[in-house]
Amino acid sequence: MMKAIRLTAAGAPLEEQNIPVPAIGPGDILVRVKAAGICHSDAHYRAGTSPVAFVPITLGHEIAGTVEQVGEGVDSPQLGDRVCLHYLVSCGACPACAAGAEQFCQQGRMLGKHRDGGFAEFIAVPARNAVPLPAEIPFDQGAILMCSSATSFHALRKARLSAGETVAIFGAGGLGMSAVQLARAAGALDVYAVDINPAKLRIAESYGAIAINAAEHDPVPAIRSATSGRGVDVALELIGLPQTMAQAVQSLAVFGRAVLVGISDKPFEVASYTDLIGREAEVIGCSDHLLQELPILLQFVRRRRLDLSQVITQRVPLEAAAINAALDGLSRYGSEVRTVVVP
Repeated sequence: MMKAIRLTAAGAPLEEQNIPVPAIGPGDILVRVKAAGICHSDAHYRAGTSPVAFVPITLGHEIAGTVEQVGEGVDSPQLGDRVCLHYLVSCGACPACAAGAEQFCQQGRMLGKHRDGGFAEFIAVPARNAVPLPAEIPFDQGAILMCSSATSFHALRKARLSAGETVAIFGAGGLGMSAVQLARAAGALDVYAVDINPAKLRIAESYGAIAINAAEHDPVPAIRSATSGRGVDVALELIGLPQTMAQAVQSLAVFGRAVLVGISDKPFEVASYTDLIGREAEVIGCSDHLLQELPILLQFVRRRRLDLSQVITQRVPLEAAAINAALDGLSRYGSEVRTVVVP
């Protein structure tokens, strides 16, 4: 048996349960969880804003650990290897997977949403979901790379960011801190970080961002003023609020691209001519990320182009009360950037 922190009903606090250690089949591995990040999506799952597939279910999709068992036919990874886990289990054979768009696999199942996740002592996944974690990258950083960094990287790729362009990032949380650094690594001329939390903005500034405190200034005229009225080429919305989605679109320059990442169950308004047609601007949806992007991210960390040392602002044990408290903070858009569960 093993300890797991599980969602038993939408809108209810997570509960600790003792459940069997998951069995593995051919092609699978069993991973001893060393770190599991707590994502804003987990708060949405707990609230029921984004429904899970079934209850009870173990949440947690940012996972790193060591290989405890390997199934028949698995040559790599091997016992004891350090790994981080791609959170989408896909079939690998359907048209979407063949096209390199496995996030749209009709049989795709996300860890911590459609199958048990990482707020537990062990997790079973297909071996192909394991990405080697270099020894110099700590487990907690390897875990948050699997969602917050990977999703930001995918969003910037969707935005078609080119060197010399300007970027506004709405939300200086876990995704935002990676987005600031990755945008700069891609050659962004200026990167604006928009948030209402001064502590988060100070961290973003340390990564090279120009801070805009939305609690003190309307970010749209602030961005336009800072760009001589032009606006930004790329805006990433990482919060999931109708207000900030609209602001991301309104901050765009001619030919600008707004990429929406944050999850919301509410619509937002767009002035079709002023915001889009008159600028030939674009609004782009961004869903998840790709397995093929993860090794690139690990190289960014190894080459010190992506620094996650300040992003993890809290570590908590594998206990229901501690994880629920962290989720409460995310629901309030609190001051913690990224919290990691360390079993």
